[in-house]
Amino acid sequence: MSKPLKHLDSITALFVAVLLISNIASTKILNLGPLTFDGGTLLFPLSYIFGDILTEVYGYGRSRKVIWLGFMAAAVMSVTLAIVGALPPAADWPNQTAYEAILGQAPRIVVASLIAYFAGEFSNSVILAKLKVVTEGRQLWLRTISSTLLGQLLDTALFVLIAFTGTVPTGVLLAIAVSNYLFKCGVEILFTPITYWITGWLKQQEHEDYYDRETDFNPFRLSRTR
Repeated sequence: MSKPLKHLDSITALFVAVLLISNIASTKILNLGPLTFDGGTLLFPLSYIFGDILTEVYGYGRSRKVIWLGFMAAAVMSVTLAIVGALPPAADWPNQTAYEAILGQAPRIVVASLIAYFAGEFSNSVILAKLKVVTEGRQLWLRTISSTLLGQLLDTALFVLIAFTGTVPTGVLLAIAVSNYLFKCGVEILFTPITYWITGWLKQQEHEDYYDRETDFNPFRLSRTR
């Protein structure tokens, strides 16, 4: 019988919340200084930090389950928004056009996010888990940053191409991709001290510090925890 984990449910809830909020916020393209990116980028890097914490403390198996829970929640949200948008509005409700202009883009954003996140987050988690074994748990900063650089590269490239190709000029598309990547990786680096503190605190609280030495890294294997 597996031991109870006090904080895994809370981290899972935060992870899913960040994913859903980011998908909605991504419908707006904004400028922040010299950077041009979708609004979801302001919050989305936190999902990678949560992913790092999950894999580092609880192992790839549990992280894999949390990622899939986020995927399912985002899919349900996308389908719900699409159905609501397709249903006829009440006669005295004047905001159908505004709904379609903003939330009408959400299904495409969610599809892009799911495909990109599948590649990016699983790559990030696998690399982090394997590097932990190689380094025998040392140099967490090197492991989180290295895994993020590759994971975010895959995530950003796929997301921008699927979400915005054909909707914005090529120059804007490239600006979004570069800005997204720099911002996401920058947030990961800046949050490294916080990641250290949270993982250390969780390891003490949970009495858990999992090493994926014999883990099956197949992302589709959900039949058991490890």
